[in-house]
Amino acid sequence: MATDYDAPRKNEEDLSEDSIEELKARRAEKNSGAVDEDEAEAAEGFELPGADLSGEELSVRVLPRQADEFTCSKCFLVHHRSQLAYEENGQLVCSECAA
Repeated sequence: MATDYDAPRKNEEDLSEDSIEELKARRAEKNSGAVDEDEAEAAEGFELPGADLSGEELSVRVLPRQADEFTCSKCFLVHHRSQLAYEENGQLVCSECAA
């Protein structure tokens, strides 16, 4: 948006003297240029190159929880015993959740 730096600036007194009708007209002018666009609909047509992973197959080896690990009762993540903050009523809490 271009700005005319030579135009006289309004001070606080001039701004407070604007009529309600004038302010409503300005608001209507600003809103008239807005286009309502559904973001979800616009995103459907946009596709990143190489984003189609439907033919990919993932293979991950899942290990059971080890003897030196615990499951946090707040975030349900498996952590090493060194990250144990406290135990309350048999519920183990990691240091991240305790912070």
